[in-house]
Amino acid sequence: MSRKTFSFVAIAAMTMASVTIPGVDGAAALAEVANDQLTAGGAADLAPAAELVPETPTYISEPVVQPLPAEDAAPVLTEAGSLSELVGMVDSAAPMNDELRCLAGAVYFEARGEELAGQLAVAQVIINRTEDGRFPRSYCGVVSQPGQFSFMRGSRMPTIRTGSPAWSRAVAIAQIAHQGLWESEAGDAVFFHAKYVRPGWSRTKARLAQIDTHIFYR
Repeated sequence: MSRKTFSFVAIAAMTMASVTIPGVDGAAALAEVANDQLTAGGAADLAPAAELVPETPTYISEPVVQPLPAEDAAPVLTEAGSLSELVGMVDSAAPMNDELRCLAGAVYFEARGEELAGQLAVAQVIINRTEDGRFPRSYCGVVSQPGQFSFMRGSRMPTIRTGSPAWSRAVAIAQIAHQGLWESEAGDAVFFHAKYVRPGWSRTKARLAQIDTHIFYR
């Protein structure tokens, strides 16, 4: 896969900012201070690019509001030359909500022994299903839909070894897929099966790709 530039989300603290613009009296006072400094120490003592006030003070009649950051995190720009490199950049120890946990759990149980592209493809199918009217609208709804994922125990997911490297990779893949940070070879697939089985429904679907041990369809 060719080198691409991506953006992924890193958790940042919420900040508040305020804007203060000097009035005419304030501008005059600041200018007087500047003249005193020039007289006492010479122009060389001031920073070359310092500008204490604008030539024409600007007045704002409405309050300036700093928008709050998104609930998840603030974006941080970075580069990744491969999916493996991008996985290594993701903070897999960051807190997750229930939806991301369901997505990561499906990747873990369905494809943890596969290459990263195969894990990403499984995550992409679940995301695609939430956008298709034939399936539930949430990751947890898709994963727990009866008869869809063999690893499920009714509506419950088995216990996950959360301290394992496989879980860390699954979490990173889930975050990458959720945020659309890397394009999956599965494209807009909404069905898949293991390559060693041939379900009857596969004959009525459009085959899109085979990635590791899974074949993907639309």
